[in-house]
Amino acid sequence: MASGACGQKGREGLKSRLGFLMVAAGCAVGLGNVWRFPFIVGRNGGAAFVLVYLAFLALLGFPLLTAELAVGRAARKGVSGAMRALAPERMRKFWYALGCVIFGGNMLLMAYYTSVGGWLLRYTAGYAVQGAAFTGDGAEAAFDGLLADPVTCTGFMLLAVAVAVCVCLAGVQRGVERVTKWMMLSLLALLGVLAVKALSLPGAAKGVAFYLKPDWTPFLERPFGVCFDAMGQAFFTLSVGVGCMTIFGSYVGRGHSLVTESLWITAIDTCVALLAGLVIFPACAAFGVRVTAGPGLIFIALPQVFAHMDGGRLWGAVFFLFLSLAALTTIVAVFECLIGGLMDELRWPRRRTSLLVGGAVAALSLPAVLGYNAWKGVQLLPGKSVLEVEDFAFSQFWLPLGALATCVFCTRACGWGWKGFSGEAGAGAGLAPPRAWEPYMRWLLPVILLGIIIGGVRG
Repeated sequence: MASGACGQKGREGLKSRLGFLMVAAGCAVGLGNVWRFPFIVGRNGGAAFVLVYLAFLALLGFPLLTAELAVGRAARKGVSGAMRALAPERMRKFWYALGCVIFGGNMLLMAYYTSVGGWLLRYTAGYAVQGAAFTGDGAEAAFDGLLADPVTCTGFMLLAVAVAVCVCLAGVQRGVERVTKWMMLSLLALLGVLAVKALSLPGAAKGVAFYLKPDWTPFLERPFGVCFDAMGQAFFTLSVGVGCMTIFGSYVGRGHSLVTESLWITAIDTCVALLAGLVIFPACAAFGVRVTAGPGLIFIALPQVFAHMDGGRLWGAVFFLFLSLAALTTIVAVFECLIGGLMDELRWPRRRTSLLVGGAVAALSLPAVLGYNAWKGVQLLPGKSVLEVEDFAFSQFWLPLGALATCVFCTRACGWGWKGFSGEAGAGAGLAPPRAWEPYMRWLLPVILLGIIIGGVRG
């Protein structure tokens, strides 16, 4: 049975299982995979960190992703409405209010994520039209110049918003599912082409060894710091904690168990991150670029690689098109989360809700656009731009707090409870929740999430 055939009467649904997997994976696959993952790996010593990260991905991301999908599929609503519908009568107001707080994190994410998406669109266009301006010794000046140009940044941010609104206006099946499926397939194809090219470069083997041959020395020097970074990356890469996956769970049928579907989504997300490393580390090794360059690795260090590569302008355009698609799949998915959730609550038609969300995101994105460099004298924290403060609030506080709430909701009698969650997660063909999940999600996982929140704030 097609996914769209199930659900509450009159509610849109996804047409196929492939469409669901691509949309959900598109929500998870984003800049965390192809921008943050490589520089976090570089900072923590390479292959040993990758192994630690994969372990925490299985321990943290996988069960929390399953929980969000189950809440959405059981209630056929966005996160706030779903928590209200599934909670005991005496606790419905509490969980609804908490669900609204969780839901608000999506707007905070879009308030700065669309700005970064705009940068990537600008770089894609820049390489296609004027590649030399973004490469070599001029790479850092080009990036600083972009940040100091509020008109250009605003224009490309609005372009990213407009793309998401147009896709969502077409509906769940004709817009979000169809477009995201093709963007994801294009993203995977571009990533494969880039990986083959990077691995064929002279000297690439050194980068592959750094990435795939474990050296435990950096881990033994700072084991707690490496583990904390691995936990954070494993948790944030799947975008659980703000109800995005809840809305897509509400669009899918019960033909397959959500444990199985979560496993597929996690596998796709992980493959993209690992392949991104096979693009970046061999390329950096081939041209002597430091892999510890941090967040500037994508916008400043890698353009130096393209400057020395045969056909570098073309490969730079392909690389930033790939990054743009990764950003846009997440932006479209989060827009649909906002639109679907508000449609459930306001009972508005899709067109009106889409335009409302697009206008609100564009307005809320302006402080991040204008406050990054051009107006950096107006700072919320010493030395931090508006964008950096918003990213900190979202990644170190909102996401783990929302995940903690979801974890408690799915395992405790004050919420939906383990029986309701495990029954929904295991319904359909495929895997059922392992028995070990119940004590783990009830006792240990909340402690880990509290540790992430406290550690993030202290850091």
